[in-house]
Amino acid sequence: MSSPINAGRFRTAAAADTSLVRISNERAALSQIALQPGLSAAEISREAQLAPQTVGKILVDLESRGLLKRGEVRRGARGQPATPIFLAPEGAFALGCELGWRHCSVHLVNIAGRVVGEVRWTYAFPDAATLLDAIAAAMRRLVGDLPEALRSRVIGLALAAPSGIALQVEALGGSAEDAQRWVGVDVREQLEAKGGYKTTLYNDGNAACWGELAAMQKPRPGTFAFFLVSTFIPAGIVADGRLWEGHTGEAADLGLMITTTRDGEQRFVHSVAGLYALQKQLEAAGKAPACPDPATWDWDGMGPVLDDWLDEAGHALAKAIANTAAVIGSNLSVVDGLMPRPVVMRYIESVRRHLELMPALPDRRPLVIAGQQGMAAASKGAALLLLFRSYFSGDREHFPAE
Repeated sequence: MSSPINAGRFRTAAAADTSLVRISNERAALSQIALQPGLSAAEISREAQLAPQTVGKILVDLESRGLLKRGEVRRGARGQPATPIFLAPEGAFALGCELGWRHCSVHLVNIAGRVVGEVRWTYAFPDAATLLDAIAAAMRRLVGDLPEALRSRVIGLALAAPSGIALQVEALGGSAEDAQRWVGVDVREQLEAKGGYKTTLYNDGNAACWGELAAMQKPRPGTFAFFLVSTFIPAGIVADGRLWEGHTGEAADLGLMITTTRDGEQRFVHSVAGLYALQKQLEAAGKAPACPDPATWDWDGMGPVLDDWLDEAGHALAKAIANTAAVIGSNLSVVDGLMPRPVVMRYIESVRRHLELMPALPDRRPLVIAGQQGMAAASKGAALLLLFRSYFSGDREHFPAE
């Protein structure tokens, strides 16, 4: 199961003796409870390097806020009986939303990382006149499904969205007027007003990358690149245990790397390796999908069109992966997609085949593995990222304002 908490080299909270001591210590204790469920107070004290009295006060406070629960007392061992401490899954919730080019997902995730509700729908292009209202309605539905006593524990909305929405609306089939409606729209501000929750905006690739990281088994890799085959190619990088967002929060747009097609044309990886490219090729062959949702496409009936796209897309993404590996110093890339699982695996095999044909140092040939989150990656990942930064992160920039 995915979790908002990281492990190993990832920066969970650590005890501090400078400013914001109370928050630092609380997050240090809560991180240990999440990482090692069932620890006793004494064990939390040792693991978090906090005084027993400090831990005792923190646990009382966390319990009063509904963030932890105590198990049955363990007896029979030497010393005093110990009470195991666990996260309370219903202690906090976050809404996550992916505003995609041709689909939208809204998830409600609890502090233990479990999805407790989701809504997903597709469209030909993102329509500013209706989409934000639809997201707000999905939020109300998911929160309304919670018991009334728990609804106040929803901490906010984490919105995963691409930048420059207006730039692609016409390419996806909308009109110039449809594109113009997005100009000047502050999506975060609008959703905050319509949905009623504090909204945090994340790049869609970064959110999806975090969702994949959270789903990985321990020990998680410290550095890797992530690519999601969607309409285009949202991507993200984890470097030294941290999500790399850059000063704009939109770094690692790896789909903007340049590739050369088999015809010698230079194009963005986005426009070759994503599902938009496949759809255009299907339309040219008279096999246009009737619905924008890839889950409904007739994948078995695509024949040579699919074969050609997989080859060209695999070549383009292989180039992006090889170049990314050289920059970040890691030979690991994770690839997932919105296609049916067998097609995702064929895509990955194409990427691997093209990587084998590219020059690489013997010990630096990129390794490509399949992701696990698929369509849920960005929406769920955004919610998990908000929960992590609200309760576990040791970075001071993620602490609440006093």
